[in-house]
Amino acid sequence: MLDWLRRDPRAEPTVEVAGRALPVTIRRLERARRMTMRLAPDGSEVRISIPRWTRTAEALAFAESRRDWLARQIEALPAAVPLAHGSTLHFRGEALTLAHDPKAPRRPAKVESALHVGGPESSLASRLQRWLQAEAREALGGDLAEYCTRAAQPTPRLALTSARRRWGSCASDGTVRINWRLIMAPDTVRRSVVAHEVAHLVHFDHSPAFHLCLKELFEGSVHDANRWLKAHGRTLYQPFG
Repeated sequence: MLDWLRRDPRAEPTVEVAGRALPVTIRRLERARRMTMRLAPDGSEVRISIPRWTRTAEALAFAESRRDWLARQIEALPAAVPLAHGSTLHFRGEALTLAHDPKAPRRPAKVESALHVGGPESSLASRLQRWLQAEAREALGGDLAEYCTRAAQPTPRLALTSARRRWGSCASDGTVRINWRLIMAPDTVRRSVVAHEVAHLVHFDHSPAFHLCLKELFEGSVHDANRWLKAHGRTLYQPFG
């Protein structure tokens, strides 16, 4: 049950779903015309967006009324899959088959549709994660420089994140933060997030001018990229086991 009726107003609201107390994050959006709710990609929190005039109590009651839906969403979250010889790892939208040989070089090497890697199996997951993060930094750095050139903006500092609330962000000091897990998504999806943040360097809002800028910057379909993230974004948070 929601405990918002008697909770400390300074405390974070929660909703009990499948035996777990999930934090509820509420955002009031200037352009929102209705209430929307979704589960964070990793299942860590419930996110509700509401119009400016909507009361917090209404948002919390909405979460309570959709507990069954939230439970189904949690059940659909990807489980940790041990990484071993023959398992699958996604990289830039491609499913790579892991070819592990303890005697081979430790640094992963992509050969066609396989990812060859050596070293002990006990440290395989951590080494693969570091490899993905290094590949993400290189790809995202190139994306950022390219879109900044298109936008006639100086290239800001890039920071990789594991943020659970958003795929990318642009700080007031100009630092662009992008979730490294996007290196597992198709290139067009990753690039759409970078283009979005570069557009914020020009328009620090979500005004019509921002959306026009984004449309001019990004070579693909923002709608299709967002739809992919909505449908498959949670799979990028599959734990490394």
